[in-house]
Amino acid sequence: MPEIPETMDAQVIREHGEPDVFEAAELDVPEPDANEVLVEVAATSVNPVDTKIRSGFAADIGAEFPAVLHGDLAGTVVAVGEGVERFDVGDEVYGCPGGVAGTTGTLAEYATADAATLAHKPASLSMRETAALPLVSITAWDGLVTRAGVEPGEDVLVHGGTGGVGHIGVQLASLEGGVVHTTASTDEKRDLAEALGADYAFDYGRDVADYVEEYTDGNGFDVVFDTVGTGADNLEDSFEAAGLKGRVVSTVSHGPVDVDPVHTKGLSFDTVFMLIPLLHDDHAGRLRHGEILERVATLVDEGDLRPVLDDVDYTLSEVSEAHRRLESGEGVGKVTVRVE
Repeated sequence: MPEIPETMDAQVIREHGEPDVFEAAELDVPEPDANEVLVEVAATSVNPVDTKIRSGFAADIGAEFPAVLHGDLAGTVVAVGEGVERFDVGDEVYGCPGGVAGTTGTLAEYATADAATLAHKPASLSMRETAALPLVSITAWDGLVTRAGVEPGEDVLVHGGTGGVGHIGVQLASLEGGVVHTTASTDEKRDLAEALGADYAFDYGRDVADYVEEYTDGNGFDVVFDTVGTGADNLEDSFEAAGLKGRVVSTVSHGPVDVDPVHTKGLSFDTVFMLIPLLHDDHAGRLRHGEILERVATLVDEGDLRPVLDDVDYTLSEVSEAHRRLESGEGVGKVTVRVE
């Protein structure tokens, strides 16, 4: 059994605000309850929901102060609670077990996790690469495989094809046999999207009717996956881009939206919010997260799926800078934080 210290280094927030609200803290190492494991955290990643909780925009789903943020982790199991059968001490794992109310965050040297939310780490990736995968992979899988049910030959539009969720979505849609189209803001990002499997990548600012005509002969897309969600505008663009009886799935839908096209085109519309099983103690949903991540790990180790990491590598003490990097929009790929 590894020796587990009584205390650990962590980064916490004691109020909402700009990235500078993070501060170093020494906390007690938590003990795993029944059906939980204790993970020595090697790395985590920054997701938009983390910045929203920090800023107070999503304060209602955050933990009580002093709060340890972040949900993604990659690390090693160092203790196992009663009832855990899938993992042993020494197993390398990954998942998104916390960072919201009622759970333990991962901006710390150790974190407890519901074993159901975890999977065995892809053998072919580093801890830092692995930490980039959990939340975005579950979201993209739910959106494109489960909700939209992409089928071979279908025209698929992924808004934001090089973002955290989008770059996994492009790869999954391609693996499902879709003809993948995606929007991106720069030539560099469009080249990356095509390298990941997009058949067509174009500027996000193009007129919707223009690219629907060019790429679908005016028929519209069978599936539209909106990972951008910049207010109602992008969602309304998604409805416009969808063809008759198309499927639209959004990961971030806010504000009043004109839903007339949903009715007149016979669209199906769905949303994905992968934190629901964590916020509502949904055991079946948590188990499903672990199952998705096991399948993702297989795809990664078979060479069919890969995370894209931003060039800048941050440590635990630099988490404020990591949040600034994500919020700047200048990064390409997932922003990660090494804890080890």
